[in-house]
Amino acid sequence: MKLGVDLKTGRKVRTRSWKGPDDPSDGNFSLGLEPFNIPEGVIRNNNQIYFRAGPWNGHIYIGLKDMNTVYLDGFYVVADDEGKNYYETYEYSNKSMLIYYELDYEGRFVGRNWDAGTGDWINSYLILQTDCDFYGKCGAFGICDRTKRPICSCSKGFKPRNAEEWIRGNWSSGCFRTTPLQCQRDNNNGSGGAGQSDDGFLKLKTMKVPAFPDQSSIIKGECKDQCMKNCSCVAYAYDAGIGCMLWSGDLIDVQKFPTRGVDLYIRLSSSELDKGKSTKVIAITTVIAGIVVITISALFLWCGMAKQRGRNKRHKQIKHKSYSENVGGSSIGVKLKQLPLFNFEQLATATNNFHPAKKLGQGGFGPVYKGTLDDGKEIAVKRLSKASGQGLEEFMNEVVVISKLQHRNLVRLFGCCVEAEEKMLVYEFLPNKSLDAFLFDFGMARIFGGDENQANTKRVVGT
Repeated sequence: MKLGVDLKTGRKVRTRSWKGPDDPSDGNFSLGLEPFNIPEGVIRNNNQIYFRAGPWNGHIYIGLKDMNTVYLDGFYVVADDEGKNYYETYEYSNKSMLIYYELDYEGRFVGRNWDAGTGDWINSYLILQTDCDFYGKCGAFGICDRTKRPICSCSKGFKPRNAEEWIRGNWSSGCFRTTPLQCQRDNNNGSGGAGQSDDGFLKLKTMKVPAFPDQSSIIKGECKDQCMKNCSCVAYAYDAGIGCMLWSGDLIDVQKFPTRGVDLYIRLSSSELDKGKSTKVIAITTVIAGIVVITISALFLWCGMAKQRGRNKRHKQIKHKSYSENVGGSSIGVKLKQLPLFNFEQLATATNNFHPAKKLGQGGFGPVYKGTLDDGKEIAVKRLSKASGQGLEEFMNEVVVISKLQHRNLVRLFGCCVEAEEKMLVYEFLPNKSLDAFLFDFGMARIFGGDENQANTKRVVGT
């Protein structure tokens, strides 16, 4: 299927959602390619933008944090007839996989793969995962960060336009600039300045860039100068596949990504930029004074702390012995102690309470979910299923074997979680999916049992 627009005739080809889960008549949501100044994939609710994927750079939509490459994800954009006819289409590299995408009646774009093992479709891709994905969530010059509470904030040099609404969690009014740009003041005073005197740029890393950029083919090092020469230019960014992107007017739909994204440079008056420098000097002085006070205090407390450490050491030995017995014996406790331990709440938060949209697949051990830790690190969480028939011994076999096999071509085990009936393994997330997506379907594999040292295993113990 080709979703696109013919700029000569104005004809658009879009996919439209159902009206409801059992009603296939036309719903409110539609998905298509919109050229703007740079082509973007856009979901609309009636005629209003509901979600935007960010500009297309020839390989990915740079506003989709989980998108990899044309080869891995299958989406690509084509311009025909001297750029007067744009369309988006899809062709997955692995022809043997059954996969489909749909725009559902709630406006979510969902991808699903066929799982021959379970005989069912499983969610493999989902946009609109958090509130930050909704278009313009934080208003003009607002920045949305799903890892922060509240999720909306104003950039440096800006304040909420309506403080009372922001307190109530309504951020649609956005933010306003607290100090006018120098070039604006020069123009208002009649000096006609070009805007290069006393303005600078604040760098924001790993961002989803704002909507409606202008495109320039100049080289990376000249983006800043081109923006600075134009007083209406309020921000710029650079992507190797696009070139320079420049913005005038309000910055809408800006989002902070944990990883990837683009560096965005927002124009500020130099007085706003200098505020951070003076604050750092004060902070450094305060820290030095604090260190002196803490050091003196520490000398008086040292003797008491040494005694307490002795008592704590004996207590930890007793506690560790108890923990070892709870998870099946002292040897297992020692093995787990060698790995970072995650608590259940951490992993539940990282996977959005093990939401089905986060599910990557399922094996004999149980389901595997994609998660994101507070520091932005992406992980894969294997959660032992109570119906799997596997237990603590299989769990420990995987912990011991994988933790000992560290190689650049093998998945890394970050840690585990053992709380009450819950047993989970935390691996690095592999964006290229598993090897069977490229080679062949795996059957059950047999590895060493925990008490064996040669290639003769007495039981099947998992992949």
